[in-house]
Amino acid sequence: MRVLFAGTPDIAVPSLRALAGKHEVVGVLTNPDSRQGRGKKVHHSPVKEAALELGLNVLQPVKLNGEFRDIVKDLNPDILVCFAYSKIFGPLFMSLFPRGGINLHPSKLPDLRGASPLNSIILRGDRETAITVQTLAQEMDSGDILLQKPLVIDDRETTHSLAERVANEGGSCLLEVLDGLESGRITPVPQDHSKATFCSLIGKNDGLVDWKKPAVELDRVVRAYSPWPHGFTFWKGQRLNILEACPYDGGTQTDTPGQVTGLDKKEGILIQTGDGILAVSRLQLQSKKALDFKSFLNGSKDFINSVLGAEDDLKN
Repeated sequence: MRVLFAGTPDIAVPSLRALAGKHEVVGVLTNPDSRQGRGKKVHHSPVKEAALELGLNVLQPVKLNGEFRDIVKDLNPDILVCFAYSKIFGPLFMSLFPRGGINLHPSKLPDLRGASPLNSIILRGDRETAITVQTLAQEMDSGDILLQKPLVIDDRETTHSLAERVANEGGSCLLEVLDGLESGRITPVPQDHSKATFCSLIGKNDGLVDWKKPAVELDRVVRAYSPWPHGFTFWKGQRLNILEACPYDGGTQTDTPGQVTGLDKKEGILIQTGDGILAVSRLQLQSKKALDFKSFLNGSKDFINSVLGAEDDLKN
């Protein structure tokens, strides 16, 4: 089929490559370039970089207006394939595709519709989820289900590692659906909208650690917000990112959540929580580079016995 692919971040790149190897990709729709850093250097999306490497036609409209719809119409696409594209497709735009559109979403729909399903999966402590390919619909992630591939969640999974798995498996899922649509083997299954749950866009302060919560939950926070915005707390008025941690089996309890109680030479820095100890093995102080726990303590001799995370430290 003649495919128009829509996507922007790294997670969508393997799917674009897979489609380009099996179908005629007539265009790649991605976000406009941005300027980043002190020098305001032009930054291309990962999907654009891949599309240029593959010699594909890149489309970067600010709006999906009438002028852009004319451009897409001239490409004569059969179907729109979407994975992690940030704009809404209206009915006039969707009318350009005789076979409609499909979208890959990394959750077991109708569970976790929205922008941050992978973070939410880790935060909830789920042991399994799915990659879903659905038809594109006007209401977010509400289209008919075309395929669901189960994913088992490892107990040390992070959002980053889970995203890599979804990225690597997403292309084969999309190819299977396209082949099934061409052959007529796939029957769309409507979602049970009464069972829908939702997740929202992640913000920079969502990883703030509440030391009154159990160590098991805080371990999930650290893993759920890796690689961004990280689980974090405050020490001496500075933000302290907690990059790697795990619940600690040994040690003694204190009455002060957030107190740095000591050190395990193998597991890391030990911090009291509302229930149990969290062992932190990698961390990063504001404006400093990330360090393993031994290197961090070498430069912060007074860290042991300090108390982290005063309630008024969070700056908006």
